[in-house]
Amino acid sequence: MTKKELLVKCPTCGHKFNYHDSEFRPFCREKCQLIDLGRWLEGDYAIPCSDPIDEAEKTDNDNDEESEN
Repeated sequence: MTKKELLVKCPTCGHKFNYHDSEFRPFCREKCQLIDLGRWLEGDYAIPCSDPIDEAEKTDNDNDEESEN
């Protein structure tokens, strides 16, 4: 059986590589995988919200959670 060739760009560095040859998919190498993990852990990735929560609402929700425990 022949290996398929699917050239893709690494989302971290942009390097083109064969997707099926990398054990760090969708990244080209471990370094790029770890850079992406670091970005997640630092909170660099976020989902935008259309209606930000008011501070008063946040405080009310926190109080509700405490009373349930």
